[in-house]
Amino acid sequence: MRVSLKDVALHAGVSIKTVSNVVNNYQHVTPVMRAKVQQAIDDLGYKPNLTARHLRKGRTGIIALALPELGNPYFAELAAAVIDAAAEHDYIVLLDHTGGKREQEILVSQGFRARVIDGLILSPIELETEDLRARTEQAPLVLLGERHYDLPYDHIAIDNVAAARSAVRHLIDLGRTQIGFLGARRDQNQPAQQRVRGWREELTAAGLDADDGLVALTEGWGHADGARAMAHLLDSGRRPDAVFAYNDLIAIGAMRVLSERGLRVPEDVAVVGFDDVIEGRFGTVTLTSISPDKTAIARLAISSVLAGLGGGDHVPRRVTVSHALIERESTRGRGAGSPEAAWSTGRSEAAAVAEVPAESPRAGE
Repeated sequence: MRVSLKDVALHAGVSIKTVSNVVNNYQHVTPVMRAKVQQAIDDLGYKPNLTARHLRKGRTGIIALALPELGNPYFAELAAAVIDAAAEHDYIVLLDHTGGKREQEILVSQGFRARVIDGLILSPIELETEDLRARTEQAPLVLLGERHYDLPYDHIAIDNVAAARSAVRHLIDLGRTQIGFLGARRDQNQPAQQRVRGWREELTAAGLDADDGLVALTEGWGHADGARAMAHLLDSGRRPDAVFAYNDLIAIGAMRVLSERGLRVPEDVAVVGFDDVIEGRFGTVTLTSISPDKTAIARLAISSVLAGLGGGDHVPRRVTVSHALIERESTRGRGAGSPEAAWSTGRSEAAAVAEVPAESPRAGE
């Protein structure tokens, strides 16, 4: 039979209320009493009934996380961070895969799982402002990523322009002058536009030519897209001495082509990626990358959902989270700093650098 609070209380010789206070980690319990109750919990193998706890509050204990590409290492790592952050609050996470398709993102955002979730964290690719403006679902919604929506929903992102400028500045500081960009888009994808803009601004600020002939378009964000983009750039006769890629997968695909063409990384062509996925840390040439603070993104997303569940006094916010340039062999050569050393910046949830409250009322209210 399931061990109850009453069983623990009898075993410890205390009241049920005292056991409840310990289980819920209330601060006013004395250390001696906490230890006594914890010993009883351990002896009996008591486990809290989280489902009942949430139901008493009129909640399900489930937060949905909708991502465009579960096969992309960045999103897989972000999902793991969100799951860990949710577990700290006794929540579980339901994963949805949208494929980056607008119709699926609309379906998710409009609350087709409303009866089973308490809130939604969504990383949209194609969702438009008018799609969200039409939303009537009242469950808290938190947006991730760099698509901009001028709407009163919690939104957590990084500064793509500043991050791109950091990557290009690093390459310029290494003496590179012919710096290409891999991963521009025909479909006006906002993050891609912002990263191209950062590339252009930093080159211009350094007095270098932002040569559009060194910008390579891609249809997607994978290894094959990076390989095709790099091959196209080399075949055009405009050989760069460095490239900044939209993401790590594109950068890794590009490095494969450079190797096949007999070009050395970084001696002939230095490479910087974006996302700092684990794959980039273990290649034959490890990848220098822009690293968004995924842990901070996850913690802020969960805290935003919980704040939205807390009542009508929650003010939706837009938060910009920190990023760092992690230097590895693809720009510095052998002997570049290890990933562990690069994390000595001490980033955390407190590293969010900008928070802006929304001003207009939520759609449907």
